[in-house]
Amino acid sequence: MRPPAPSLDVIAARNSSATAAATATATAATTAAAAASSDTSATNNNTEDARERDSRSSSSTNSPVPADNEESDFFHVANDSQSSLGVVPNLQDMQVTDPDCLPTVAALPSEILISIFSRITAPGELLNCMLTCKRWARNVVEILWHRPSCTSWTKHSAICATLGLETPYFTYTDFVKRINLAALADRVNDGSVIPLSVCTRVERLTLTNCQGLTDLGLIPLVRSSHHLLALDISGDINITESSIIAIAENCRRLQGLNVSNCKQISNESMAQLAQSCKFIKRLKLNDCDQLNDSAVVAFADNCPNILEIDLHQCSNIGNEPVTALLSKGRSLRELRLANCDLIDDGAFLSLPSNKVYEHLRILDLTSCTRLTDRAVEKIIDAAPRLRNLVLAKCSNITDTAVYSISRLGKNLHYVHLGHCRHITDDAVKRLVQCCNRIRYIDLGCCTHLTDESVIQLARLPKLKRIGLVKCSSITDESMYALAGANRHAQNRRNASASNSRRHEFHTGSLERVHLSYCTNLTLPSIIRLLNCCPKLTHLSLTGVPAFLRDDLESFCREAPPDFTEHQRAVFCVFSGQGVSGLRQYLNTQPDFAEYHLHQPTLFALRRALQTNPDAAQGQGQGVNPAIATEIVDIDALDEMDGVEDDDMGDGSEIALDPGNLGANNNQVNGVNSAIPPPPPPPPHPNPNPLFRTGSPGSSYAPPTQDNHAAEAPTSSTAGPSIAGQGLFTARNGAGPSTASMQGQIEEDEDVQRS
Repeated sequence: MRPPAPSLDVIAARNSSATAAATATATAATTAAAAASSDTSATNNNTEDARERDSRSSSSTNSPVPADNEESDFFHVANDSQSSLGVVPNLQDMQVTDPDCLPTVAALPSEILISIFSRITAPGELLNCMLTCKRWARNVVEILWHRPSCTSWTKHSAICATLGLETPYFTYTDFVKRINLAALADRVNDGSVIPLSVCTRVERLTLTNCQGLTDLGLIPLVRSSHHLLALDISGDINITESSIIAIAENCRRLQGLNVSNCKQISNESMAQLAQSCKFIKRLKLNDCDQLNDSAVVAFADNCPNILEIDLHQCSNIGNEPVTALLSKGRSLRELRLANCDLIDDGAFLSLPSNKVYEHLRILDLTSCTRLTDRAVEKIIDAAPRLRNLVLAKCSNITDTAVYSISRLGKNLHYVHLGHCRHITDDAVKRLVQCCNRIRYIDLGCCTHLTDESVIQLARLPKLKRIGLVKCSSITDESMYALAGANRHAQNRRNASASNSRRHEFHTGSLERVHLSYCTNLTLPSIIRLLNCCPKLTHLSLTGVPAFLRDDLESFCREAPPDFTEHQRAVFCVFSGQGVSGLRQYLNTQPDFAEYHLHQPTLFALRRALQTNPDAAQGQGQGVNPAIATEIVDIDALDEMDGVEDDDMGDGSEIALDPGNLGANNNQVNGVNSAIPPPPPPPPHPNPNPLFRTGSPGSSYAPPTQDNHAAEAPTSSTAGPSIAGQGLFTARNGAGPSTASMQGQIEEDEDVQRS
């Protein structure tokens, strides 16, 4: 067994004894040497002294080797801090006396400081940070000048004065990346823009509706902006092809261009720009009716990375550019061709038969009146992941086209079929059956639709906006269906969990409902719709006799200033707080108390909507209700499929203009008006009988509603609709930066005139 190691005290004692013995021996040796040296001759004294000095100087090398565990140097030093181990500071020595020691915030790296400062949005706060110290100023100045705020002429003058300094403290001209003069557009001219041409690193330039701007001011600005990525000169009517050529020569990194309503630019200049700026991704050519196929084909040939292109109102554009954009584009996502009336089926039938365009999400074909069902079938085959499809005023399409659209399935979120007058209830039923994720649908002026279509549309679990303008055959039954589908019942147990009670609560998603000129609607159904749709923010009831009341005018929005007296008299649109005020007024005034009584049970209505309609018909014939079979609950649809929603922004508004304001195309007050006859049945029959319902008004109509069938159609034939011109008119206000350059649909078109 190994003996235990000695303690530190024992080791110290041993070392002390050994040291004392060595000292005594050295002393004796020294005395003997001194005695022997006294006998030497005087002549050798100097030599002996030298040798003695050498002996003493080398005594350390001749001294005995200390033991391995000897620690005498450590234990025999009075002050441990002065030992051979070095100076060990005590608590007093550890006190911080360095004048260069900084607080933690001052020791942060510049990258972290910049990240912190970039989260400050108020320019005044950024200025305060900049005035704190020079280091903060160096980190803040670029953030503060990244996008100078030119929202007033005072600020504009101050910015130009600073940029014009001969010896500035910072190089402000290198910090400016974005310039937006849209807020000053009405007074901007060449002199307002030229001082900004000293900025050499501008990436986004917005000069929307600067009608006083000419080539003299724009050309110097683009010549110094070799880093320009996005340019918006929409509405600058004095800009000519000279500026376009300057852009082509100096802005080769350009990715977004908006030249809407620039009518003095030529096809040749746009072709040159397409050849030079091959990185174009977003292009807006709205209202450039002077451009023809050659300009657009040049972009299709040279800019394969185009994501979005808007050709609204380019009336000289034909089939060739459309085919080229689709077939040559690698990632085309949005294609807007509203009012390009030269386009026909050939633009899409010419596409390669074996190619699928997976990236295409938004297709706008408003007023492309030459298109037929064949074009729609080809579009669906070529772009099976379309999310938004606009076919408003494509008057030649029928139920066959809608059957093709239904093949989009869960991908379809937005569909506009306004003025497609040949569509019938069968097409709507198929659409609801297959496309259960529709958020926005417009069926305005589809005069063959009845309550059956609306009852099926009410089954859409995510429906937010619906347009039924001039669908004159719908009645209160449709409103009760929409209201019932937007209010669910659920069993909730009380605190003791001994029994259950049924509570009705709101989960409705409807936000905008357009019902103008649906003259059969009455107050009770609209009251129920208001109470069951808490998210409702827009309700249009223009031309509905039940709402032409003086007491409701205070909640109605002001009519547009260009409306005539008659149009003002029938105008009835509630928006925002007006909807809330109308709901509260109708619920609190005693005059409307009777309308809240004896209305259909909401839970019974919803159950009827989810029940096999054939079984429901059997109940009316005495069949046992227990045999009725419920279909799959559409509210339990699987959302985890990886399909992401597109952000439509303002472009997702659903509305239709009232067309002929004051025109009454229904049977009202004993006045008979002809309804166009339905077209022949489509060649594709409806394969699913689950969506056939009983006759309208047989089970859901309130006691106050007169149940009557629609008037029999006559032999009159409807011509092409001309109502609602300008559905996709461009906005004239100052637009935002050209970061997205997405076209927008007019928000409230039901207030426009035909």
